[in-house]
Amino acid sequence: MKTKFFYPWLTAALLASISGIAQEKVVVDSTKVTALDEILVASIRVDDKTPIAYSNLSKKELAKRNLGQDIPSLMNFMPSVVMTTDAGNGVGYSSIRVRGSDATRVNVTLNGIPYNDGESQGTFWVNMPDFTSSIQNLQLQRGVGTSTNGSAAFGASLNLLTDSYSYKSNGEISNSFGSYNTRKHTVKFSTGLMNDHFEIAGRLSNIHSDGYIDRATSDLKSYFLQGTYLGKTTLIKALAFGGSQKTYQAWNGLEDPDKLENHRRFNTSGVYYDDQGTMRFYDNETDNYKQDHFQLHWNERWSSRWTSNMALHYTIGEGYYENYKVNGKFAEYGLSPIIVDGKEVKKSDIIRQKWLENDFYGFTFSANYKTDRLDVIIGGAANKYEGEHYGTILWIKQPVKYEYNQKYYDDNALKTDLNSYVKATYQVTNKWSLFGDVQFRKVQYKANGVETGNVNDSFDFFNPKAGITYQVNEQNQGYFSYARANREPNRNDYKDGNPKPEKLNDFELGWRYRSPIATINVNAYYMRYKDQLVLTGALNDVGAPIRENSGDSYRLGLEVDATVRLQEKIYWNPSVTLSKNRNIDFHTEWNGELVNLGNTNIAFSPSFIGSNVLTYVPIKGMNISWLAKFVGEQYMGNVDMEKSKLDAYFVNDISMTYEFPVKGWFQSVGFSVLANNIFDVKYLSNGFYYTYDEVANETVSTQEGAGYYPQATFNILAGVTLKF
Repeated sequence: MKTKFFYPWLTAALLASISGIAQEKVVVDSTKVTALDEILVASIRVDDKTPIAYSNLSKKELAKRNLGQDIPSLMNFMPSVVMTTDAGNGVGYSSIRVRGSDATRVNVTLNGIPYNDGESQGTFWVNMPDFTSSIQNLQLQRGVGTSTNGSAAFGASLNLLTDSYSYKSNGEISNSFGSYNTRKHTVKFSTGLMNDHFEIAGRLSNIHSDGYIDRATSDLKSYFLQGTYLGKTTLIKALAFGGSQKTYQAWNGLEDPDKLENHRRFNTSGVYYDDQGTMRFYDNETDNYKQDHFQLHWNERWSSRWTSNMALHYTIGEGYYENYKVNGKFAEYGLSPIIVDGKEVKKSDIIRQKWLENDFYGFTFSANYKTDRLDVIIGGAANKYEGEHYGTILWIKQPVKYEYNQKYYDDNALKTDLNSYVKATYQVTNKWSLFGDVQFRKVQYKANGVETGNVNDSFDFFNPKAGITYQVNEQNQGYFSYARANREPNRNDYKDGNPKPEKLNDFELGWRYRSPIATINVNAYYMRYKDQLVLTGALNDVGAPIRENSGDSYRLGLEVDATVRLQEKIYWNPSVTLSKNRNIDFHTEWNGELVNLGNTNIAFSPSFIGSNVLTYVPIKGMNISWLAKFVGEQYMGNVDMEKSKLDAYFVNDISMTYEFPVKGWFQSVGFSVLANNIFDVKYLSNGFYYTYDEVANETVSTQEGAGYYPQATFNILAGVTLKF
C-alpha cells in the first residue's frame, strides 16, 4: 500500500516552490499572457495551417451540458464519435469510439502529459469525476494526427488544457439534480493574480447517481488544485488533481432476450442463489479506485521567436474490484479439492478482490521556433509505468482451508516509453505550405505472473508524417497528408494470445471553408492497417474487450461538419460520417475448421454516424439547443453473423441554459436543463458477441452468444450555478 501522507506533502511542496518564485517582483506584459498559457499544449495541437482533421470544444461549450455526466457524454456530438456508458445514463464507466476505434486506441493527454493507462492503454474517466469543470478547452484530432506523447493514435488523439489563471479573484458554486437520483455538487475558487504574479485556484466536486441500470450506483469525489506564477516571459504551474470512485459493477451487460425486452434495467452483476434457490444480489459487487495526478510545468518565452515547455509529472493509483464468483474453480485460486459427503468438490462460491497499484512518472519537453514563414517544434518525453496486480480471497462457501485476504496471484509489470519528435510547417508561398513530422519511439514492456505469463517485449517505432496545404483564397483551403503509426499490444492482448504490434498508413484529403456566417470542413480518409488489433466482440472476466490481430484491414470514410449562422439568433452544427470498414480475407475457426470469410466488417464500426445541433439564442445569455444523434447498424464481431448485429439508433436531447448578471453577493446566476432522449427511445449503444464450440458425436458445432448494454430512456438533469 502507498503511504497516504505523501499526497498532500507533494502538493504543498509544489505550491511552496511557486510561492518562493513569486517573491521576485516582475512587471507583467499582458500581450504575452495567452501565448504563455497555450505553450502547455502548443507542441501537440494543430490549427488551420495543419493538414489534419480536428475539432475543438471550448469551456463555454462544455459548460452548457456539464451537469454530472462524464467527458465522453459531452463529446457525443463531435464528428465520428460514438459514446457508450455501462450504467446507461452517462455517469460512471463511459467511453468513446472514434472512426470505429475504441478508447484504447485514442491517445489522450492532459496538458501534454499522457493519460492512457500504461498497460491497458484505456482511459478511465470515472477516475476523474467532474474533470470537465477544470477544462479550459479540448481538441480532438481524428486519424493519426500529429506526434504526441504516449501511445500512438490509431483512431484519434484527444488533448485537454486545464483551467487558465485569472486576473481577478472569483468563485463558483454549482449544483445539479436529475433522474435516477443523480446529483452533482461543485465548488470552485481563484485568488486572482496576487501582486500581479501569483494565483491559487481549486475545485472540489461530489457526484452521485443510482444509474439507469439496476444497482449501477456511482459515488464519485474529485479535487483540482493549481498554483500559478506569472512573470514577464515565464509561466510556472503546479497542479494536483485526482479523484476516488466507488461504482457498483454494470459491465456484464444483458444476454437474456426476455429481460432485454421486459426488464432491460436488470443487472446480472452480483447475482447468486442461496441454499433455498432464491436469487440474491451481493451488496459489495463494486469497483473501487483512487488516482492522484501531480504536474509541474515551466513555460518560457525566450525571445520573439523561441518558446519552450518542460514538465514533470507523477500519477499514483490504487484500487480493487470485489465480486461474488459463483462456482469458482479451486485450481484457479491455488486450492486443492476437498471431500464433502464422500464426493470430491473442485469448485465453490468465492468472494474475491482483484487489486491494482500503479505508479506513472516522467517528464516531457518541447521547444518552438517560429517566424513568419517557419514554425518548428522539437519535443519528446521519457515515462515509466510500474504496476502491481494481485488477487485475494475473502470468503469461500465450502469448508476449504484458506486465510482471509490470502493472495492467489501476484503479477508485476514495468513499462518504459521514450519518444522524440521534430515537426515543422513552412509557408512556401502565400498559398502553399508544407508540413513534416518525424517521431522516434522506444517502448519496453516486462510482465510476469499467472495472468500474462512472462513478457519481455521491446519495440522501436519510426513514425513519419507529411502534408501540404493550399490556400485557394481567404475562404477556401485544401490539404492532403500522410501519416505512419505503429503501436504496441496492451496487457489484455498478452493475456488472451500472442499478439503482434500494429501498423497503420493514414491518408487524409480535406477542404475547409471559412466565412463570417459559415464554417465547413470536409475530410476524406483512408486508413490501411497491418495486424490491426480489432475487437472480437468478446469480453474477458473483468468486462474488458478481447482483441486479436486481423492481418490486413482498412477504414475508408468521408467526414463533413459545419457551423452555420442561419439567422441572427439561430445556429446550426451538423456532422456526418460515411465509412467502409473491412477486414481483408478474414480467417476464423468455425465448426472445427479454419474458414476464409472474405472481406468482413470490422467490429463496432458503423458505416453511418450523424449528429445535429440546432441552437436558438432568444436573448443575451440564453441558449436553447436541440441535439440529435444517429448511429447506423454495426456488427459486434468480425464474422458478419446476424446475431452479432447491433441495431441503428436515433436519439434526441434538448438543452437550455440561461445566465444573467445580478447585483449583490453574486456576479451572475445560471440555470441549466438537459432533457436526454426526449422521445423515450429504447436503444442499445454497445454490446458483446462471442462464439464457443460444442462437440456431439465427434462433430464440432460453433455456437453464438450476444449481450447488450441498454441505455437510459427519457431522463432529465437540471442545475444552478452561482458565480461571484
